Amino acid sequence: MGSDCGPGGSQSRAVWCAHVDGWTTLHTNCDQGQRPSNQRNCFRVCDWHKDLYDWKLGAWNECVPVSARTFGAPRQFTCSGGEEGIQTREVGCILKSDGSPAEDAICEYFEPKPRLEQACLIPCPQDCVVSEFSPWTSCSKTCGTGLRNRVRSVLVPPLFGGAICPNLTEFQSCKPGPCTGPEGMYSLRVGPWSPCALPQTRTTRQAKRRKGKGPGLRERAGAKDPETRELIQKKRTRNRLNRQESPFWDIQVGYQTREVTCIHRNGSTVGRNVCIPRELPLTVQSCLLPKDCQLTEWAEWGPCSKTCMDPESPRGNRTRNRQVLQFPVGEGAECAPLEESESCEPQGNGLPPCATYTWRTTEWSDCRVDLLLSQQDRRRSNLTGLCGGGLQTREVYCVQANVELLKYLNDLREKEKAGQTQRQQKPSVPPLLSITFQITASRPVENQLCQGPIPNMSQLCQIPCPIDCEVSPWGAWGPCTFENCDDQVGKKGFKLRRRQITNEPTGGPGNCPHLVEAVPCDEPSCFDWQLVSLDQCVPDDGKTCGSGTRLAQVRCVNSNGEEVDRNLCSSSSPPEPVACEVPCSRDCVLSDWTPWSTCSQTCSSKTIEGKQMRTRSILAYNAGEGGSLCPNSSALQEVRNCNEHACTVYHWQTGPWGPCTEDPSSSSLNTSTGVRAGSNVQGLCSMGMQTRKVICVRVNVGQVPPKKCPDGPRPNTVRPCQLPCKKDCIVTPFSDWTPCPVTCDAAGNAVKRKQSRKRLIIQLPSNGGQECPEVLEEERDCEVPKVCPGFRWKTHKWRKCQLVPWFLRQDSPGAQETCGPGLQTRAVSCRQLDGTQADITECLKFAKAMPAITQHCQLPCQDDCQLTNWSKFSSCTADCVGVRTRKRALIGRSKKKDKCKNTQMYPLSETQYCPCDKYNAQPVGNWSDCILPEGGRVESILGMKVQGDIKECGQGYRYQAMVCYDQDNRLVETSRCNSHGYIEEACIIPCPSDCKLSEWSNWSRCSKSCGSGVKVRSKWLREKPYNGGRPCPKLDHINQVYEVVPCQSDCNQYVWVAEPWSVWKVSSVDLKENCGEGVQTRKVRCMLNTIDGPSEPVEDYLCDPEEMPLGARESRLPCPEDCVLNDWGRWSRCSLPCTRSNSRVRTAYTLRSPGVGRQCPDTSDKEPCSLNLNCFNYFYNITDWSTCQLSPNAVCGSGIKTRMLDCVRSDGKSVDIKFCEELNLEKKWQMNISCVVECPVNCQLSEWSAWSECSQTCGLEGKMWRRRSVVQASQGDGRPCPSQMEQWKPCPVRPCYRWQYSAWSECRVESVVCGHGTRYRNLSCFVSDGSSDGESSLVDEELCSGLELAVDGDKQIRLKETCTLPCPGECYLMEWSEWSSCVSICVKGAGVDFGSVQVRSRAVLAQEPENLQLCPDQAWESQPCTGGECYEYKWFSSVRPNSTRPLVWCQRSDGLNVTKGCPPMNPPTDNSSCDPPCLMPKSFCSETGACMCEDGFTEVLSPTGQLDQCAPIPVLEIPTAGDKKGDVKTSRAINPTQPTTIQPGRNGRTWYLQPYGPDGKLKMWVYGVAAGAFVLLIFIVSMIYLACRYCAKVHRSLKAQESDASGTAVWMGRNAHEMIYTCPTCQELAQSSSSS
Repeated sequence: MGSDCGPGGSQSRAVWCAHVDGWTTLHTNCDQGQRPSNQRNCFRVCDWHKDLYDWKLGAWNECVPVSARTFGAPRQFTCSGGEEGIQTREVGCILKSDGSPAEDAICEYFEPKPRLEQACLIPCPQDCVVSEFSPWTSCSKTCGTGLRNRVRSVLVPPLFGGAICPNLTEFQSCKPGPCTGPEGMYSLRVGPWSPCALPQTRTTRQAKRRKGKGPGLRERAGAKDPETRELIQKKRTRNRLNRQESPFWDIQVGYQTREVTCIHRNGSTVGRNVCIPRELPLTVQSCLLPKDCQLTEWAEWGPCSKTCMDPESPRGNRTRNRQVLQFPVGEGAECAPLEESESCEPQGNGLPPCATYTWRTTEWSDCRVDLLLSQQDRRRSNLTGLCGGGLQTREVYCVQANVELLKYLNDLREKEKAGQTQRQQKPSVPPLLSITFQITASRPVENQLCQGPIPNMSQLCQIPCPIDCEVSPWGAWGPCTFENCDDQVGKKGFKLRRRQITNEPTGGPGNCPHLVEAVPCDEPSCFDWQLVSLDQCVPDDGKTCGSGTRLAQVRCVNSNGEEVDRNLCSSSSPPEPVACEVPCSRDCVLSDWTPWSTCSQTCSSKTIEGKQMRTRSILAYNAGEGGSLCPNSSALQEVRNCNEHACTVYHWQTGPWGPCTEDPSSSSLNTSTGVRAGSNVQGLCSMGMQTRKVICVRVNVGQVPPKKCPDGPRPNTVRPCQLPCKKDCIVTPFSDWTPCPVTCDAAGNAVKRKQSRKRLIIQLPSNGGQECPEVLEEERDCEVPKVCPGFRWKTHKWRKCQLVPWFLRQDSPGAQETCGPGLQTRAVSCRQLDGTQADITECLKFAKAMPAITQHCQLPCQDDCQLTNWSKFSSCTADCVGVRTRKRALIGRSKKKDKCKNTQMYPLSETQYCPCDKYNAQPVGNWSDCILPEGGRVESILGMKVQGDIKECGQGYRYQAMVCYDQDNRLVETSRCNSHGYIEEACIIPCPSDCKLSEWSNWSRCSKSCGSGVKVRSKWLREKPYNGGRPCPKLDHINQVYEVVPCQSDCNQYVWVAEPWSVWKVSSVDLKENCGEGVQTRKVRCMLNTIDGPSEPVEDYLCDPEEMPLGARESRLPCPEDCVLNDWGRWSRCSLPCTRSNSRVRTAYTLRSPGVGRQCPDTSDKEPCSLNLNCFNYFYNITDWSTCQLSPNAVCGSGIKTRMLDCVRSDGKSVDIKFCEELNLEKKWQMNISCVVECPVNCQLSEWSAWSECSQTCGLEGKMWRRRSVVQASQGDGRPCPSQMEQWKPCPVRPCYRWQYSAWSECRVESVVCGHGTRYRNLSCFVSDGSSDGESSLVDEELCSGLELAVDGDKQIRLKETCTLPCPGECYLMEWSEWSSCVSICVKGAGVDFGSVQVRSRAVLAQEPENLQLCPDQAWESQPCTGGECYEYKWFSSVRPNSTRPLVWCQRSDGLNVTKGCPPMNPPTDNSSCDPPCLMPKSFCSETGACMCEDGFTEVLSPTGQLDQCAPIPVLEIPTAGDKKGDVKTSRAINPTQPTTIQPGRNGRTWYLQPYGPDGKLKMWVYGVAAGAFVLLIFIVSMIYLACRYCAKVHRSLKAQESDASGTAVWMGRNAHEMIYTCPTCQELAQSSSSS
């Protein structure tokens, strides 16, 4: 910073002298006195100045019309809506610290200068608008000369400089007739009462009297004058008052006087004796000396309501009070508020934090799938075993979050107070951390204390679906083996067969069926020889044919078929060589035996034997006698027994595992824990053990002794397990007791109530933990106070009536008597409801308005008639029958006075008809919503829970309010009509019906018999959803939904089985040799393949037709001596890839050698490998993913998507997977993935809230509402939320009572004609139905006794006020008119609104013509209002009967006729006197009966001479000598019918040029003017062009000179020379400001 920033810098610039043409010249040629300075001080701005300087914005000035700024003087214009204006303000840069001005360049460095001007709108002047006159009144006199008048009121006040209001009164003189006698010229006038004053003391008056009259004569002893007697009485009264009065009142009775004068009708005062003698009114009366309310000083501020630290709302409130010292008396000023409050912050250090509240939850309930089921699923009889996606719920409650911290801090403070705190020791662990790990539940509090979002009360969950055990088919029976090959005892053994687990079940293999079955057998062996193959037949003795042997190739295997060392089979001899036959050239040739067929039975019994068969066929017949014969057909087949073991199959059968119990050998103890289950942590405390029952079972028989089953595969009966920890029940502490609000009945007795407290279970017990307590809610009676809290005013007895002092009334008639009007007072005190004394401030706060402490009274005089009070009315025998009476009687001397016996003046009895109470009930309003019965549910204030399926449909009731009227059609309580306030009507809320589908159909057969295909099942629509039921899944066009899953068909599931070839049927002629061409046939069947081989025939289409063996073959049956080969073997496999260069072969071997001279054919066959003919490539094919597959017992949740791996041949055919596996092709695909099916969660709603308070405290239109909210929105295909989230029902109708004033009475001035008097009004109780247009009816005041004494919120009740009754001849102001309707100051349709206003006015009235000059000014006053109407004003006209002049008036758009307000234009005239009438726009009927055009328009006539149209015409102003304007302007004509009249604001004459001729065509001069104007325009453009060329040349020369001087400025001297100077060092500020 330093010297580089701030003031004190300097700027310099170069200054030189330049010629006017731009070239530089000597300095001496320029005026040296006007040479600009070439250096100045400057302020260098830096970034840190931003915090020191800122713009100061001044207030906007008054809106100035744009025309005034533009032309220097306001122009005349027609205002419509408002005139555009401009407001300005001052803006300057200041130093923030002291507000001193600074250079604007400093602030502009950081921020552009705010705008100095803004547009504004100046409202148009609004003239005063008044109503029409009222009708003329009657004459003010019945004889002589009087006045009659008519008045009008102000509707819109003058605004924004509009015209003032016209006279509101019009007078007319009237003469009803001459007076027969002298006119009344004089009147008594009563003046106003003087202020109330205390009378002078007797001592003062006696001193005055002595000074004036001297000593008087003493009266005789013992006689007291009236004043003395009165003083003695007053003293006694004062002493009694001092004993009884409250100290809050200082009531002093004074007096006030008034004058009574006689005035002439012209207003002058004359002597009272001139007026007609009559009884004078009172001139003195008692009054209360006004005393203002007196209050004490404010007490100290109370403590702040906030006593803790709360960052969110740190401020509280505190109050202070003051007491009443003196209540107001008479007309004294009322008391100011006795209490005030202000916001405050808690003071002091070490304030504890405020209590904070947070939501807590109970543990999640068990996962339930049934909550997600549709209506259709719930109707299933068996809902057990459900799994998959489910729903679990929990309760939410509110707790105080930092209760432990506050307790810790409180204990700490208490220890500090007791001096027990060791301040040097600090807790090593913050208290919050030490609290967090306690497993104690917090006490629940009211839910309203928690403000944050409510935690979820339901969530989706998953019940794992059990996986069923899947096993393979049984394998073949094994050999007979010892139970234990290590201990080969006895001659009994077992044959075993096994199966494997193909799908591991939930819970391990112990849940699978038995996997081993055993059959007892004899002669067991653990190892045996297994025949692998037989060598070729070798003839004996080296012969080439004949008998021989075939050697067996064997291996040693164990009982499981596994090859072992050959020495283990040494105990048994290997198979012997098998005898065979090698046919000679003329022998019969047989084929090899086929393999043994599958055994027909798995076991044998007395009735069942297992058989298996093998066959062979004749390949060549013998040659006559020389060779061995072929056997007969029976020798071509062999049958042997198989599975000869008995059908006694045994296996071990297991029971379910028992519960996990403690293992006594385990040292760990299973202790209880309080870990919340909601944390999903299952504690594992120790190891236990499980047992199960294992028995030996004989198939189809039952349990047998264990020795019948082999001991080797026996399952375990005991296994270890892990014991879960015990979970004890955890409950919250009891909440605080609910409050006990004290309510009182009508008799003032406290109503007994109950209070309750609750606790919540937040963790249920499990695994043998401690059970929950049974009592979760407690209830007790509230303590009822002996005295119902409340306060009331107690009024004491009225005291004696106090009169005006005798010395003041001694001149009035009857002054010697102690009688006349006076005042009396009484004491008022504050009491509790039980009558005990209370502080008066309590009644001021909690009681009703304080009763009056004074009232006027009347002490009867001797001549007055005195009567008793009225008795009560006699009782009526029945309603509406007979009459009832009340009586009073004369008392004292009044009984003997004749005037008191006048029953017309003083009636002694009153009679009235007995009240006729007839009531009529009728319905009112609309029917409510259909409301279900609540069923006793009560919303808990401590915990919120999610209900399962709250009943939301069925039969309910709807309600309509009943209203009760009496015989006078007044609203009364509904109980009068014996009604509880409603009509009930049963209604039905239709229950939602879910979409209903059929059950799943059976799975279709797999679409492919080999490899992977798909299988399908479907559901179809039974019933669509309605009433908000669950929606249907997406259906196809025939309303079905499908499930498609991939399937795998074993390619060897169905195989072709061919029987042996039949005997040759030789077709050659030479049958002798039985050889030659022939045919063999065989049966080929499709059979189901099993692990034991083909089992049963099936339909042929299930087998692959391409693989079907031939059923017939043609070949040549070898003749004798021919070579005989066996059947061809299988083709060898082509090596891959398939190319023509590769080949495959098949071979055969010789069964019979040929005779001499004959040869054997080739024993091998070869063919090239051709792609897709005999050679194939193989590859894997992966199917698409299936839909998400769930367990059969699951509705939703986690599932599995599967896909299949298929082996596909290069020709596109699916083949067995082994073809691909043999090639070791890469498997890179995942076959299963997990998936989720969205759960159909129904919309969960909260319970209905309690009914709200009535929307209106009384009347017909009150409603009560209750609401509910969405706790869990619907998900998936769940039932959607209903649209009705709130319900209403009508409130019971209650009459609306209110206090209401009557109209003011006329001004009363006792028996005198005029002067100051009083007018009165009554305060009455009215009833209405509460509607805006409902009428009110007068009812007994008792019905309003429970209301606060106030009228429209005003507690100041005024039932009388002073007024003036004008004397004859006076001119005076009328009473205020009613407030006009609210009017918007606006422009209709323009969207301009300047607010709304309403007005009232007072017109002038006079009675004597000569006093009109003495009248006061009329008056009006306005006030703002809201919701004003925007009106338009238009001229209207009509023809008066029997008159040629039209009637014209101004009318407002609401139909009200007004004066003023219409636009200032010629009012419309009558157009009906012209024939034909003038209907063209801007036309009117002239006095001559011809249609003419209005100002500014010319007539265009039709060929018939009739007016065709009114065309606008231009106006040409010709300036005169006195007109300073020398230009010619065209404007519209103002008034063409008065061409010689000079317009206001214009000084000259106007010529009106008619451009149209009589034929309606343009005149020739118009064309000439247009041509001249065009030539003039060309000339002006040419001159402008030439001038600009010269300017541009000069500008270019100046630019050339200025190119070297950036930031130059120009100054012009007086000698017309131009000086150009530059300031090289001061450009920094300009550059920075321009860049910003």
